[in-house]
Amino acid sequence: MYLKIIRNDIRKSRLITTTITAFILVAAMLTALAASLTVNLFGAIDNMLLSAKSVHFMQMHTGDVDMEQLQSFAQTNDSVKEYQVLEFLNIEGADIVIGDDSLAGSIQDNGLCVQSKKFDFLLNLNGEVIRPADGEIYVPLYYMQEGNAALGDTVTIHGVSFTVAGFLRDSVMNAALVSSKRFLVSQGDFERVREHGQLEYLIEFRLAEDVSFPAFEAAYLAAELPANGPPAITYTQVKMINGITDGIMIAVLMLVSLLVIIVAFLCIRFTLLAKIEEDYKEIGVLKAVGIRVSQMKKLYLAKYGAISGVACGLGFLTSLPLQRPFLQNIRLYMGESGSALPGLLWGLLGAILICGIILLYVNGVLGRFRKISAAQAVRYGAPQEKSKSSKIFRLSNNRLFSRNIFLGIKDVLSRKKLYVTMLMVLIISSFLMIVPQNISSTIADDSFITYMGMGICDVNIGVMRSQVEDVAGKAAEVSDVLAEDENVETYAFFTGMMLDRKADDETIEKFRVTLGDYSVFPITYSKGRAPQTKSEIALSVLNAEDLEKNVGDEIILIVDGAEKHLTVCGIYSDVTNGGRTAQATFSVNSGDVLSVSMAATFRDRQNVGTAISQYRKQFPFAKVTGIDESTQQMLGSIRDAIQMASIVAVLSSALLTLLVTVLFIKMLVARDRYPIAILKAMGFSDADIRRQYLTRSITVLAMGVILGTILANTLGELAGMAIVSSFGAATFDFVVNPWLVYLVSPLLIAGCVVIATILGISGIQTLKIFDHIKEA
Repeated sequence: MYLKIIRNDIRKSRLITTTITAFILVAAMLTALAASLTVNLFGAIDNMLLSAKSVHFMQMHTGDVDMEQLQSFAQTNDSVKEYQVLEFLNIEGADIVIGDDSLAGSIQDNGLCVQSKKFDFLLNLNGEVIRPADGEIYVPLYYMQEGNAALGDTVTIHGVSFTVAGFLRDSVMNAALVSSKRFLVSQGDFERVREHGQLEYLIEFRLAEDVSFPAFEAAYLAAELPANGPPAITYTQVKMINGITDGIMIAVLMLVSLLVIIVAFLCIRFTLLAKIEEDYKEIGVLKAVGIRVSQMKKLYLAKYGAISGVACGLGFLTSLPLQRPFLQNIRLYMGESGSALPGLLWGLLGAILICGIILLYVNGVLGRFRKISAAQAVRYGAPQEKSKSSKIFRLSNNRLFSRNIFLGIKDVLSRKKLYVTMLMVLIISSFLMIVPQNISSTIADDSFITYMGMGICDVNIGVMRSQVEDVAGKAAEVSDVLAEDENVETYAFFTGMMLDRKADDETIEKFRVTLGDYSVFPITYSKGRAPQTKSEIALSVLNAEDLEKNVGDEIILIVDGAEKHLTVCGIYSDVTNGGRTAQATFSVNSGDVLSVSMAATFRDRQNVGTAISQYRKQFPFAKVTGIDESTQQMLGSIRDAIQMASIVAVLSSALLTLLVTVLFIKMLVARDRYPIAILKAMGFSDADIRRQYLTRSITVLAMGVILGTILANTLGELAGMAIVSSFGAATFDFVVNPWLVYLVSPLLIAGCVVIATILGISGIQTLKIFDHIKEA
């Protein structure tokens, strides 16, 4: 019996059934896709880290290493399972030539290494440990993706030629946000090039299970072991940095999925209410003859159970081929996740979950049966609503609008509950359309780097101890040139130093501080402001969390042999030096200078590229990068992904708005058969009635777009912050493109609503007065 009822009902309302099936299918597909991708991403990361025997703790160090001291620490610390010291030969980007192009413009710290013997293995694309032969070089995947290198290319380093034999996965330095990249060569070739680079050491540990990484780092620093370099990298950070790019895409997908699912539920509500309106008289007859509500609900639940079951099944199957393009980047950088079964099971579970939630939702909506009066349903064939506002909004009192516009607005204000669902759809559609656009325009804006610890300038010239021995002397050379260059408008120096910090328990720890004038190229602070006096210091977010410090707290540094008490004046996000940095303005006469960074702007903005090329030739010992190059290399792939997601969101929003509005208007027309017949009997033409429905839609549209835009720029900013904070920006303000947000998006939604309303009211002229007017 149920099968026959379902077939007849589907045959009778094919358009509505097809539409609702499509919505459920999309909701199930997106949920299954997000669940499966999440499982595959984490599985691939874990599998790669396991195959590579990735480090649990790594400290980069420039200078000599006391091997006996390190061995003693490792033997006496119960947390250490294994340790090793690897050599990393820093090579200037300009000295690495792939084909005919050098890596002079790369923001990465590039270097050569040999394969590890114990752990932290570099893997090929099959997940195998690489054993390069003499004359071969394995290039980081990053440069293959950037288009710098291809299999078989020739790489020349200081006159020594290599052939690109393949590309490597580096569990520690895979991601674009990691500022170092390792090229793998044989031991013999490493020795041939050794004299042309600056040697740096990677001090690595594998630790016992359940060891606290911050506690181990504190023990490492307390033992005064080598730490002349960026802050240490831990296993937790390695996992996070490997999942950032794909994780952001999944996060955006889940945000879109959630909103689409909400709209799908609203769509189900619309179609279900429309069906109840159509069957209103029949429901009244069934109640009158004694059929129980639970039995009537089964008839509808059978239909929606069949629809949702088929749609969710198809949604799960549709998600399987869609996984391939999303998994392509994951498989390239991390490899396979191991067994495909967990991803399939979680995807199927997601689709089943959507099916179950839909049935629960349908059952809740069908509770309306209890409120239907059998007598009223049989007498009128449609629900009769009483409005408290009807006495307030009288046509005779209207002086502002034409009668059709007034009646349209009056209907919306008189039946608010009815229009709330359509209003919610328009709010969600506006939100879904605007938020990804705002995220995309924010990341693409030049000012975004100020939320990531970098000021806006034209060029940055870095002199680092890992590449030169006399950092101060080489920085002075650059300073003299900048001072004499008439094209340089403004420049500032920032000196990175390693100082001692006195902890709360009176122990002494190493602490990295960058000294300079931060008013020249300001950044944006999540809390507080930049240091302005010599007694103030600003901390990066990670440093503030590690030290449990906030604005107004005190930090004690050992400067020139004496304690210096500093007040935390600001907290900022940073993507450099492992995210653990500090800013201050005081001067230091003695201490370890790690780096000197010089930022400058030019008067002639048209020839920035020429000036940068000139500086690269003039300062071969320094890393010279344009700010546009830096942000493109660091954020280019993320920008492209979010821009694509924003385009998909716009198209999805437009389609959702169109389909749901059509269904809502059809439901409204079905519900208003009796009032429409009354209007026709009073002399209103079909054109008059159509204008009233257009007025209703436009009234709800205006409220929906306004509220959706407000929410997109408030709650949407929080959602965007949750996504963007994963790669360094703990806080930011949306950079809104006014043309897109306040003109193009509203016009697109308005166009969809108007078109949908015209399609939805196309059947008004077929309504006959004598079919729907019943004698009271």
